[in-house]
Amino acid sequence: MTEPHDEHPSPPVFADETGERDHDVLDWLGMGDDEGVIRARSDDAPLTDRPDDRPDDRPDDRFAQRVETIAFEALRQGLHDARVASLLHVLGWSDEFSCFAVAGTPAGAYATTSTGIRLGIHNLGGRLSLIGRHGHRCAVVAVVHGAATPEVTCTALLDLFDAHQPVCLVPAQRDLAGASRVLRAAFSSLAAAPAVQPLPRPMRADDVLPERALLGDADAREELYTTVYASLLREGDDDPTLSTISAFIRTGGSLDLTAHELNVHPNTVRYRLKRAAETTGWDATDPREAFVLQTAIAVGHMRDAAREDS
Repeated sequence: MTEPHDEHPSPPVFADETGERDHDVLDWLGMGDDEGVIRARSDDAPLTDRPDDRPDDRPDDRFAQRVETIAFEALRQGLHDARVASLLHVLGWSDEFSCFAVAGTPAGAYATTSTGIRLGIHNLGGRLSLIGRHGHRCAVVAVVHGAATPEVTCTALLDLFDAHQPVCLVPAQRDLAGASRVLRAAFSSLAAAPAVQPLPRPMRADDVLPERALLGDADAREELYTTVYASLLREGDDDPTLSTISAFIRTGGSLDLTAHELNVHPNTVRYRLKRAAETTGWDATDPREAFVLQTAIAVGHMRDAAREDS
């Protein structure tokens, strides 16, 4: 008998900056006593528009900090429904936006780092950001606005993060679902970073696609399938790109063994590999890119087989 399941993932229990244990996140997102408060606030003027000359400990500030913490955790958990949209409305976000993420280990206290991140984005002309932490790492999801573009913002914030730990930049994606994807990709990439050395600073989320897939990152598997594996099949079923690269990787990068397996001349293998690198952007003769290709091909074969079985 099929077990019943909830529509949403099981909510985490988390603590605020004081260490006080908070409610389950889904209670705050519509299943608890605060639903009416949050929905009512979403119809009011955004808290980001409030005057700056009011006391820092005003109730609105405390409420905004709590809403930001909950919205951050919800997005990190992969929630991006109307309840999360209501939380972002409270903070001044619209329904349509383009956002990116920057994440790393704070160079100092979290409060100092988060204040520096917010100020840095503001100085670039950025208007909206969502800052939070998970474990010993922190991240910001920022809306693209003014000079607050992914590359410029990451460069401006780099010194706020521990110089001995990786910093990850996730390129911009659209709207609420995109906000959840960039945030989860940022933390997933940092978790995968120890497996790849050396890494650039900042690293990009797609620098560690195979490792993220090994950690169970569904978005990384999807990107490996749609971006890497699909590029090997772009010319149709008769295109030898996939079979050539698969054989080349399987034989340990040997032109002669690949040629023998495919019953062609080694120069034919060399030409196919060169052409594949030009058309797909992935070079099977480079060890790192070969590993990306190998992982993508494995993901592709498993997904294609599962589709045929269904």
